[in-house]
Amino acid sequence: MENRKIRVAITHGDTNGIGYELIFKTFAEPEILELCTPIIYGSPKIAAYHRKVLDIQGNFSIINNVAEATDGRVNLLACFDEDVKVEMGVASPESGMAALKVLDKAMTDYRENAYDVLVNCPMDDGNIHIGGYRFSNTGKYIEASLGEGSKAATLFISDKMRLMVATEGSSVKDIASVLTKELVKDKATLFFKTIRRDFNISNPRLAILALNPNQGKEEQEIIAPAIKELIETGVQAFGPYTAAEFFENDYYNEFDGILAMFYDQGVPSIKALATEGVVKFNTNLPIITTEPDCHVRFDIAGQCVADERSFRHAIYMAIDIHRNRARYDEPLQHPLQKLYHEKHDDGEKVRFSVSKKKHE
Repeated sequence: MENRKIRVAITHGDTNGIGYELIFKTFAEPEILELCTPIIYGSPKIAAYHRKVLDIQGNFSIINNVAEATDGRVNLLACFDEDVKVEMGVASPESGMAALKVLDKAMTDYRENAYDVLVNCPMDDGNIHIGGYRFSNTGKYIEASLGEGSKAATLFISDKMRLMVATEGSSVKDIASVLTKELVKDKATLFFKTIRRDFNISNPRLAILALNPNQGKEEQEIIAPAIKELIETGVQAFGPYTAAEFFENDYYNEFDGILAMFYDQGVPSIKALATEGVVKFNTNLPIITTEPDCHVRFDIAGQCVADERSFRHAIYMAIDIHRNRARYDEPLQHPLQKLYHEKHDDGEKVRFSVSKKKHE
């Protein structure tokens, strides 16, 4: 592993929201600069305007390309020159396009290995309009840009639990038809591998939640058989547990990950039980990318009352995952060579076999 600070790219998000406030408050603590070198993908003019409106200390050094980024400073990369009207707390086409421009620039720079991890400030998904493309969320956009065919899955992380949703992106009316044994197995297997690689837990325990409050058709024909087959493949899966039983009895303390069947079954609980906010990690992608699960918060933008803790933890989480993944991958990239060869005639393994010269 290289002995250098991790370069953290940070997109400024919707320019009428709380993105710059989160950035300024987070980097007001100089200790974080000892952990990483931040590169803010944004606009010096917009950053200066937010700093003035918020009446907040926010020092940054303007750079024109990533090669100019310096350790020990908050580097702000100027991603576009045109003026953007800032209207705090207002969803506008200009603020949405400004968020998309810096995200696109970050995608381009990642392909050139310009930074190590990406942290995104909140964007308003409904405020971003691209001709011929429906912007559903940041994770799906990054998947389309850098996924190389892999499908992203959102992992919700708090100080108490890690949670993934099996039918992510599906509406409530479609859940029963979307849910299959193969889907549960695929999501649980991905979850298991993610925890092993990105959180360095060698044999994680997964809790699988039930779909219904009582044992029904889906539990008997889909979820329970999926758990049985997962166990046979080496995945430590347990359940199915009803959501009420699981969260009321604090069973989450016994598991490394929780697979919920649908969004409202698990995400509200992880948010309610979190003490310092929730971080979203977009798994199964080449790039390590996180974001705070705090929304763009137009209702409080410009008031300097936003809580930056989940954003700070998103940075910490990205750094931790980068280090964990490097530790996990390093021995796999340089495996020990075999110290024996196998004789195919009789199957005997001869250690340190050396060819012998015949002496006359």
